[in-house]
Amino acid sequence: MMTRLAFPILLAVFMLFPLSCARAAPDGASAPGGALAPVFATKTGTKYHRDGCPSLSKSRVALSLSEALDRGLEPCSVCDPPGRLPGPAGRYRIDQASLTSSAEADLSLMTAARVSAVVDGDTVKVDILGTPPSGLKLREKVRLLGVDTPETVHPNKGVERFGKESSAYTRERLLGREVLLAFDWDLRDGFGRLLAYIYLSDGRCFNAELVEQGYAHAYLKYPFAFKDEFGALQAGARAGGKGLWAGAD
Repeated sequence: MMTRLAFPILLAVFMLFPLSCARAAPDGASAPGGALAPVFATKTGTKYHRDGCPSLSKSRVALSLSEALDRGLEPCSVCDPPGRLPGPAGRYRIDQASLTSSAEADLSLMTAARVSAVVDGDTVKVDILGTPPSGLKLREKVRLLGVDTPETVHPNKGVERFGKESSAYTRERLLGREVLLAFDWDLRDGFGRLLAYIYLSDGRCFNAELVEQGYAHAYLKYPFAFKDEFGALQAGARAGGKGLWAGAD
């Protein structure tokens, strides 16, 4: 009797074993064959998620991690899906580096580029040197993070006070030069421009330099990693009457 009962029990155990192993795999682990488990996003979302993330809506689509990164999607902060490590193959995220000032950034982890054109004081065009990290193209229009220079090419605002001086300063400092790019929590703005900090070969953050020398306002409307630092630099430039602050009350 025991022998007749043992066979179906053992058969059931062997049938359930692969399923239980598959379910025991942790989130973000490799799928069978060494492939990464899929991540999930919505058609209009800007984040990608793990399966089961409470922030993920029901209208989700599955995609590979590389597809998510190529689309410029950012990892969800709630479920913390797998992401590409910083370095030559990835984007150096300042907001994830726990820095207290722009001077502490690691140049070796940044993306090398050459400035091919200057649009105005806070917008340039660059050619990425080498293979672009995921989410970037070989040629990009870059909007400098955390700064706002007076307009010179805006279709509705015309040329604003000190706009030409700001554009000339950026052109003198950057045009034709090799620079390094670092990034924050948001990769692109509403116009599709790449949002970046531009670093010079001497390790100086050009975004900070614009504010410190009075060629730009600190753009404090939205959060970014160096918001407090840029605010302090602006206060110093204003107190010293530098650049666009000359003659200000």
